[in-house]
Amino acid sequence: MDTLLKLQQTAPFSFLEKIDNARSPLQQTAGGTTRSEYARRFGERNEAVTTDCRALPIYHSALPNGRRAPLLKAMITTTCERGCRYCPFHPSTNIARIQFTPDEMASVFMQLYQSGRVHGLFLSSGLKNGGANSQNAIIETAYILRHRFGFKGYLHLKIMPGAEIGQVHQAMRLADRVSVNLEAPNAQRLKALAPAKRFREELVQPLQWIEQLRAASSPHTSYNNRWPSSSTQFVVGASGESDLEILQTSQFLFTHQKLARVYYMAFTPQPGTPFENLPPERPSREHHLYQASILLKHYQFHYEELPFDENGNLPETTDPKLALAQKTLADNPVEINHASPENLLRIPGIGPTGARSILKARKVRALKDLSQLVKLGILAERAAPFILLDGQRPSYQMQLF
Repeated sequence: MDTLLKLQQTAPFSFLEKIDNARSPLQQTAGGTTRSEYARRFGERNEAVTTDCRALPIYHSALPNGRRAPLLKAMITTTCERGCRYCPFHPSTNIARIQFTPDEMASVFMQLYQSGRVHGLFLSSGLKNGGANSQNAIIETAYILRHRFGFKGYLHLKIMPGAEIGQVHQAMRLADRVSVNLEAPNAQRLKALAPAKRFREELVQPLQWIEQLRAASSPHTSYNNRWPSSSTQFVVGASGESDLEILQTSQFLFTHQKLARVYYMAFTPQPGTPFENLPPERPSREHHLYQASILLKHYQFHYEELPFDENGNLPETTDPKLALAQKTLADNPVEINHASPENLLRIPGIGPTGARSILKARKVRALKDLSQLVKLGILAERAAPFILLDGQRPSYQMQLF
């Protein structure tokens, strides 16, 4: 109660007017992006709040623990000097530029948090007066939340291009997740998207610092005695990159930088930007990249195994795991009772939990019928064309597919 009273007395402006149809600056310049597309990319928008005409969206987003919770997604400033060609905050776009001080942003968030409207904060910024200066504003906001207001909830902090290693360390001590947006899978593709950014020095290196700091130092100085997870994001379809390029880089990041998540954002042209006349990328490509990413991180696949076409792209209409199984397993079915865990994971309808259930069940008795797989939580109708049960192909009805 004392904290709330102090916040109300020191607040620099009026907060929390709910606007039923309020839009964030990103949504105002979406170039035809639908609400469902935003929900797919960022989580379902629950509501929006505005303060001094500065609208901030609230989304129900997936947290690292798998739960969904309402998060405030906010930027310290929408002014940006880097001029990324796809970005709605490009200097050439005709949108109002907004800016918060760290005190203002922390106060806005705490009002929302204490009213029960959000559970956490995802904080980013445009680049103004250099990446280090912008990073300082993010860190200061997080410090105010943790140490002045005693906030112990979820905090995702963006690492800005040009941030220094000491700033990365400070952000890690305050956050539950930190992220660096690579935007492109390599330096050549980034040059087309964001010519003012340096791929290795400004984007890859901070991701390396994050993993080095986690490995070399104790997290006892962090707010919860744990180092944060890390993630990145790619813009898909604006620079001519192939799925192979994206997934090759994704696997490197999972393996060597221990990223918890890679996000893929299908390109949507934004009015007023240099890329406003490029065609939008199809949502299905984004979806299939997510499916392939799960195979790399959780199913022990290697990117070279995936069913790329001659141009290095995944099939347009088929789940990549199913497409690979149709190519490699249809004539060489897997014996469920003897297959290794790795081979079980190649079968459509079987994930890591299902594979563990099969390994446990077949120690008791041989699996001979699809109904036994159903009881183990397996999507048996998906698996049936690619398996043997005690040496026999199971019978199944085609209409199940």
